[in-house]
Amino acid sequence: MSLADLAALTVPEIRTGLKAGRFSAVELAQTALLHGETENPKTNAFLQFSPERAIAAARRVDEKIAGGVDPGPLAGVPIAVKDVILTKGVRTTCGSKLLANYVPPYDATAVERLETAGGVIIGKTNCDEFAMGSSNENSAFGPVHNPRALDRVPGGSSGGSAAAVAQGTAVVSLGSDTGGSIRQPASFCGVVGVTPTYGRVSRYGLTAFASSLDHIGPFGRTVRDAATLLGVIAGRDPLDSTSAVAPVPDYTAHLDGNVRGMKIGLPREYFAELSSESGDLIARGVEKLKRLGCDVSDISLPTTKYAISCYYIICTAEASSNLARFDGARYTMRSTSAETLSDMYRRTRGEGFGAECKRRIMLGTYVLSAGYYDAYYLKAQRVRTLIARDYANAFGEVDAIVAPVSPFPAFRLGEKIDDPMAMYLSDIYTITGDLAGIPCMSVPCGNTAEGLPVGMQILANHFNETGMFRLADAFERAGGFQG
Repeated sequence: MSLADLAALTVPEIRTGLKAGRFSAVELAQTALLHGETENPKTNAFLQFSPERAIAAARRVDEKIAGGVDPGPLAGVPIAVKDVILTKGVRTTCGSKLLANYVPPYDATAVERLETAGGVIIGKTNCDEFAMGSSNENSAFGPVHNPRALDRVPGGSSGGSAAAVAQGTAVVSLGSDTGGSIRQPASFCGVVGVTPTYGRVSRYGLTAFASSLDHIGPFGRTVRDAATLLGVIAGRDPLDSTSAVAPVPDYTAHLDGNVRGMKIGLPREYFAELSSESGDLIARGVEKLKRLGCDVSDISLPTTKYAISCYYIICTAEASSNLARFDGARYTMRSTSAETLSDMYRRTRGEGFGAECKRRIMLGTYVLSAGYYDAYYLKAQRVRTLIARDYANAFGEVDAIVAPVSPFPAFRLGEKIDDPMAMYLSDIYTITGDLAGIPCMSVPCGNTAEGLPVGMQILANHFNETGMFRLADAFERAGGFQG
């Protein structure tokens, strides 16, 4: 097993290779760990590797295969996990100094399901602190560099998980998405990224940022790989009351390449501010869908213009509440210079939180405060209902919506870090899907003249991941990933 082989493998190819005896799961895990350690000085995609856990999981897979037992749909697959998702016995920092030494006593449900399916977790990936950011520059442990262009950001907040797949270390990975934190990094790094329907995947063990918006979702090199991973982690979880009681279909069984007659909507509001290169690539992608037999028409999502304001009121309000638990009294770092309890709280949070977290905590506390709750938070929730209604009306006419992921490709490190508003606007096309709670994904649709990847976004109605994957897979089969 060479490093080049690892970077080209897909989930079905790994399963076939293991059964044929071309390599073992242990050999695959060792190669992935070596590849990660080789690449990490360049990209900083991983905060920690977990060789003991990975090799132990790989051995279980090899033992099952030797005993004639089905090792599971993710047998031997090297997987990276975003560092906001808890892993028992493996340090989980959330990209923050506050949790620099925190080792969880239990696994997230998604992590348990990965390993039950034969997956091999090789390490935890870098991310914006507490998943707050659009560039992965807010990590307390340094920024992630985009493997496709090392002077560029990988997107955020799940930039490390996207970079781990893009650089060839992990075959698939887990990220989290609150306002585009899976789709935007997938677009910037040229991989597939999926945000499932809210409630489709358990949030148990996901460190909460904005509870009504947070999702766990997969990254992959192919649509089939991402669909396979989602099929493993999806489903009702008694440990998460917000997880949906809805059947989980076999997503891969519907990937037949046939989308003839599928109705596709293009929202006018999404194409106004695109850079010319990104717009041209997405336009070519739409033409490819037309050649596949899709019926494409313009639609309108009129409340899109209110989405940024709505999102940053709701997410900061929920963040200010969720982050109150990180106070130095339990499992975080504790300031050593405090003399009183109140001083300990103040100094611990002041020393531990980074600038972006502090910004969002202050804004969220403000919009929830007496006299401002009705004017801001309550009004934002009403606008959120209107945004969801726009999508419900649209899906009464079309089967899926196609749109850009970002107004531009990956920008340079440091380019927007001192301009929070410009940074927030980079999520303008992704936050509406999270506000509505619908499934959405990014698929590559070519590269700019500078070689920077551009992603095309596909959105579908609640729990219609099957239709979303069918369209994305047909696009991939038709060569859409190459532009």
